[in-house]
Amino acid sequence: MTGSIIWKSLITIAVVSWAILNIVPPNDTPFEQYIDTQVTAEVEEFNELKNKAMERVESKQDPSLFVALKNLLIEESIDFQKFVPQIDGTDIRNRPKRNETLLAELLKLSQGKVKLGLDLKGGIAFTFKVDEADLDANQVVRDDQLSRAVEIIRKRVDGLGVAEPIIRLKGDNRIEVQMPGISTKDNPDIIQSIGKPAKLEFCEVHRTANPQNTPETPLGYIPMIEDREDSRTGDISEIAYYIKRPPAMTGEIIDEAYAAPNEFGGFRVLLRFTGEGENTFANVTRMISEKNQSTNVVGQMAIILDGKLYSAPTVQQEIRGGAEITGRFSQREALELANVLNNPLKVGMVVDEMYEVGPSLAEDARDASLSAFQIGAVLVILFMIIYYLSAGMVAVISVGINVIIVFGTLSSLGATVTLPGVAALVLTIGMAVDANILIFERIREELREGKKLSTSIITGYQKVLSTIVDANVTTLITAGILIWLGTGPVKGFGVTLAIGIVASMFCALLVSRAMLEFLVNTGIVKKMMVKSFFKTTSVPFLDYRKVAFISSWTVVLVGISSVFLNKDHIFGTDFTGGEELTLKFEQKLTSQQVAKVAGDNDLGEVNVVFQTTIGQGVEDLKITTQHGKGDQMLAALLSAFPQAGLDLVGKSTISASVGDEVKWSAVKSISLALVFILFYVAVRFEFGYGVGAVIATIHDILMSIGLFVLLGSLGFGSGQFSAPMVAAVLMIIGYSLNDTIVVFDRIREELTLNPGMNLKGVVNLSINRTLSRTLLTSVTTLLATSALYLWGAGVVIDFALVFIIGIFTGTFSSIFIASPVFFWYHKEDRRHVEERHILPEYEWQTSRKASKPTN
Repeated sequence: MTGSIIWKSLITIAVVSWAILNIVPPNDTPFEQYIDTQVTAEVEEFNELKNKAMERVESKQDPSLFVALKNLLIEESIDFQKFVPQIDGTDIRNRPKRNETLLAELLKLSQGKVKLGLDLKGGIAFTFKVDEADLDANQVVRDDQLSRAVEIIRKRVDGLGVAEPIIRLKGDNRIEVQMPGISTKDNPDIIQSIGKPAKLEFCEVHRTANPQNTPETPLGYIPMIEDREDSRTGDISEIAYYIKRPPAMTGEIIDEAYAAPNEFGGFRVLLRFTGEGENTFANVTRMISEKNQSTNVVGQMAIILDGKLYSAPTVQQEIRGGAEITGRFSQREALELANVLNNPLKVGMVVDEMYEVGPSLAEDARDASLSAFQIGAVLVILFMIIYYLSAGMVAVISVGINVIIVFGTLSSLGATVTLPGVAALVLTIGMAVDANILIFERIREELREGKKLSTSIITGYQKVLSTIVDANVTTLITAGILIWLGTGPVKGFGVTLAIGIVASMFCALLVSRAMLEFLVNTGIVKKMMVKSFFKTTSVPFLDYRKVAFISSWTVVLVGISSVFLNKDHIFGTDFTGGEELTLKFEQKLTSQQVAKVAGDNDLGEVNVVFQTTIGQGVEDLKITTQHGKGDQMLAALLSAFPQAGLDLVGKSTISASVGDEVKWSAVKSISLALVFILFYVAVRFEFGYGVGAVIATIHDILMSIGLFVLLGSLGFGSGQFSAPMVAAVLMIIGYSLNDTIVVFDRIREELTLNPGMNLKGVVNLSINRTLSRTLLTSVTTLLATSALYLWGAGVVIDFALVFIIGIFTGTFSSIFIASPVFFWYHKEDRRHVEERHILPEYEWQTSRKASKPTN
């Protein structure tokens, strides 16, 4: 075995091991079981403590073992550190804070690495009721206040690391928040951390009087108490002050807040001022410090958040640059405090309802979709093995490692796995095969020229390297723009896309090559890719360019016309909002039964979830319909299921869960991505290539959206766009670019290899030589996608349909849109191309030149 194979294998093992460690264990371990495995000292004493805690849970004194243990440790003054000496928390001096930190760490470790979304697992939901006193009487201003509150809560939830939440207006003055994978039993303060107003104030402290020496409160001041922690012992003492009102400054002067460790093992929150805020703070602290000499007492500045005094540092001189909030913060508390300070609310809110929600996709529909995923993956695997034999097995293993790496990386980032996310993962299997197909077809070309198998592998990889890099970098640019400018699901898709691209390149260029070289060099495989379904073709594609171009854009116009004709119906409740019915029942209905009633009565999209009010254990049925369809839906259900005992408990209007910010971020991201792609392709290739790639991508986006809506009006799919459909459209961009760049890279290469051939001949030759790869990639991706469409359920069917359309449009446009545009841009003249860019010299060309004898 050569050194090259060894180091590639070692890197692969290291990366895969890291990914597996981030996936295992995938599921949660009950906290009461996990904590038993972690207690390694004073076991008998801990068991007694745990039994007391369990009694508190059973009597409903505390909601969970975690909370019960935390409370018992405080009440009985017990140091939890002695039970888990292997986890060092001695740097936290304050015992209650240390206990809470250790318990929180154990709770985190007991949870599975794979986080499931609301559609697969459910989660918790709660509604905030906005204080009417804080809302303006003018309806326009009021609506703006509520919309801003929704966006601020969305940012706070994002700041907590909760992925794929649902946040929307409900009724006239309520905001609903649904969060997957969160339990209020173990995180009782999470709702308060999201809903607190974050009212920050900076106030002067009375220089001489305090509640101890002056019982009567001075005019213009109020008494407040600071809990101060001793830096050596961790003990807490109360320090009373008189605080001047009104405040000298508020949180308006803060530009950013962030958590940072302090010198005692705890955490603090650092504050960075705005430009104007820094000047204001400097002026106030200068005035305080100037009084120090005249009064012979050092002044203090109190930092107050939501009515609690956190600290009152002394002011010796004018202060610029920033400030800090100190207190007995754990890392989580400091992060949450910084999060709410960065997103302050202008309106007061109280928790109105709190309940657990079941999976938004019913169990039978979920199982059907998961089965479809498995069928799609198996079809791709079988096709690769049957067509490529031993090389196909290499591709399957490589793609399997690709999936492990993607999953492991997403898990390490705390990403939430939703059903469309799993669908995207299966589709990624089809797309990840592309790089392997590209390599295998290039190796096949080398074998046809009579080269040895080992030589063909080396040369094939050398020739295909630039193609793979360019194709993936263009898609990576798109992912980078989505991460930079996108919000919510758009940004999340960008992260997933970027991880998938890097993993795909790693596996294709490193893992697959190491396995191929090992099989060939050890003699295990002596022949490879002997048979091919595709013969060498010589189709004059450009002869059909005008007919294809006109026909294609005609279809685009028809599709876009369908979009405008159906503009009032193409957006689902994720985008438009709707009506929500809350029903009690005697006989439980399934989501399929409700959906069938909606379909039979032409009531459009409905979403069904079951919720249980926390503390009551009573399950309700919630149905979301389109605006104006709620009463019709209820009447239809009562007629179809009179035996179910349905009783309307409440009806309310809900706003869109996908805000305008998310929609516009997607549009801006795609637009800027196309500009960057044009620039990259122009630099790496030439400007004409960039124009072709951008026009082809725009063509594919418009055609896919138009045909999806048109087919929906004909009964194929819903024809409506929901939040997950944004990801489906974004996937089409990546697929389209990948196809186009492969063809363009071959055109660039053939221009070098065929200096006497005209431009039309070069383009036709390039398309024909990449045709087998194009068709094979389309087949593998279609196998996976068709399985999702035929056997999936719910939004997965629409997701798959959009991508099926994208596969056909992407394949078509790389041949009949991108290539003809490039051909026309250069006036059908080869010299026009050569005058505008330097043709690349590949490594394999250099080697061939060096091997030629000199005269």
